[in-house]
Amino acid sequence: MIPLAEPDPLLSREMRPAAPREIRDMIQIGFHTDAFNSAYWNFEQCLQWAQRNRVEYIECGAIDGVSWIHGLGYQPHVALWEDPLLLRRKMDRHGVQFSQMDAAFPLSLPEGATLGVEYILHTIRYAKLVGCPRVDTTDDRFQPTGMSDAEAMAQMRRIYRQVVAVAEAYDITINIEPHGYYTTKPAFMQEMLSFADSPCLRMNMDTGNTFIAGQDPVAFLRQFADKVSHVHIKDVSESLAAAARGDLTGIAVSQCAIGDGVNAENIRACLSILTGADYDGVLSLECEGQGGPMIERSLAWLRATLQAAQSPEPASNE
Repeated sequence: MIPLAEPDPLLSREMRPAAPREIRDMIQIGFHTDAFNSAYWNFEQCLQWAQRNRVEYIECGAIDGVSWIHGLGYQPHVALWEDPLLLRRKMDRHGVQFSQMDAAFPLSLPEGATLGVEYILHTIRYAKLVGCPRVDTTDDRFQPTGMSDAEAMAQMRRIYRQVVAVAEAYDITINIEPHGYYTTKPAFMQEMLSFADSPCLRMNMDTGNTFIAGQDPVAFLRQFADKVSHVHIKDVSESLAAAARGDLTGIAVSQCAIGDGVNAENIRACLSILTGADYDGVLSLECEGQGGPMIERSLAWLRATLQAAQSPEPASNE
């Protein structure tokens, strides 16, 4: 009898030894490779930065096709034609794993029902092989032309039910990120999170997008804390807040170091909420990196602030 081949450890859910519970259940810190868009880094350089700075989680955009700037090595994201198992081995060598892949095509646009669906489905399959547990999604920043709110929500309901059914088969979480016209409004977000009765439909909290959209990030998080499976940490500069708060629905990255902007106290409060809710996921830095220095300042601030939020209150002597 020919012996059965041993299962490939790269396809096993037990790829890495389980960490002790007290370590596994701690909030972790990661970063989005958007930080190095302006430096024209590639994904390999982002892995090297993560290893140097002891950051174990990474998030990047999914490129569904061929891009000249990515192909030439000037874009810090991953194309879905790159072999996922070989990439997973490379990431293991750097001690880095995915927290999420970004497939945030605006699903409220008419093209969301065609291009958006296929993009998400392709990313789900890739995520499974590369060892990524989550795929991020969102809507457009503008109300869609020629569609009522009810029509746009009906379209997105059909989309999410379709992609969540596939995500369940692959054991991948689909996150909805507040980034657009609908998702930054709590009433719409609440409806969207009920599009499918599934543990695979969750929310990616974003401290910067909710703030720049005119919402209170603390209240937003408190309302949806039980739905959060991933968090983007973004600050907002005083000048940007004065010029655009309430007019924009999202920003790509924090243009100031996290902790230096007007959203810093909201981030502190959000960390307290997450700690109190026993959140054990990843805080993903979305910050302009300036080739390293700015995101490293942001990383130091977040590490110190998170440690303070997780430290027990000193006992009162009274």
